[in-house]
Amino acid sequence: MNIIDLHCDVLWKLSIAEEPINFSNAPQLQANLERLKKGKVKVQFFAIFVDEDVPQSRKYLEALRQIELFQTQVLAPNPEMVHITDWRQIEMLQEGEIGAVLTLEGCDAIGEDLFKLQAILDAGVKLVGLTWNNENAVAYGAQNDPNLGLKDFAKEVVALLNERDILIDISHLNMQGFWDLLPIAKHIIASHSNARALCDHPRNLTDEQAKALIEEGGRIHLVYYPGFIENHDKSVSMDAFIQHFVHLANVVGVENLGLGSDFDGIYYSVENLSNASQAQNLIGKLQEHFTEDEVKGIASKNFLSYVKKIQK
Repeated sequence: MNIIDLHCDVLWKLSIAEEPINFSNAPQLQANLERLKKGKVKVQFFAIFVDEDVPQSRKYLEALRQIELFQTQVLAPNPEMVHITDWRQIEMLQEGEIGAVLTLEGCDAIGEDLFKLQAILDAGVKLVGLTWNNENAVAYGAQNDPNLGLKDFAKEVVALLNERDILIDISHLNMQGFWDLLPIAKHIIASHSNARALCDHPRNLTDEQAKALIEEGGRIHLVYYPGFIENHDKSVSMDAFIQHFVHLANVVGVENLGLGSDFDGIYYSVENLSNASQAQNLIGKLQEHFTEDEVKGIASKNFLSYVKKIQK
């Protein structure tokens, strides 16, 4: 069953490698090309992530460097990787081709310069999160005070993202930022978050948030990281992860759920789900709890129905 995965950190891992590593089959990469193919991942989203320890003066250049890595290491040597710049391309992918979507995980790299965001979008970015876990010039992240809302600059950023029909990702946003963003975002989504009712972590969504997100037309893609499943840094069972799908399906409907692995940004894993090659193990487990059509929805079709209203 083909999968659309809304989040991985391959570009970050390529950027920090002391020696060049090969996207095609490097064992260091949880979501290398060989593993994506084996796991039947038909579309993989690749995040541009700039670590908070990078000085502000260098963050934009680091984002550009990861865009270059996307072009030179992911796309150029691998003709089966197709850069998705128009959502209609997904359904035109041929047998053996994998769609590659570029995203921005946090607006740290742009500082207070909207032109930098425009340049990043011009590189083909289709999804943008306003923050990672930390504060930036736009908003506050999940590790900041939950009562602090969007900053004034956020209005300009969101207006540009809306104008470009960019998906706005709330997965790393703090609580008040989420509520401030909801009424002003044109296309909103959680790319990799779980249920806070089952794991009380600020990176997860409360039932109230989940319902509000779906009411605004959004979707929730669940993340494979044990810390957001059972709130600890060690392996967790597949059954524990499945309970997040079951819970959120009961809260907002299974037709609003999808997948966002966070591969290459995680160091602990769900049992039998340690890299992209094992993605079908998750599909098989979901089939024990949901119908075939419902699982196809979670795997890819729910996201396809979501972007059909955009089709750019």
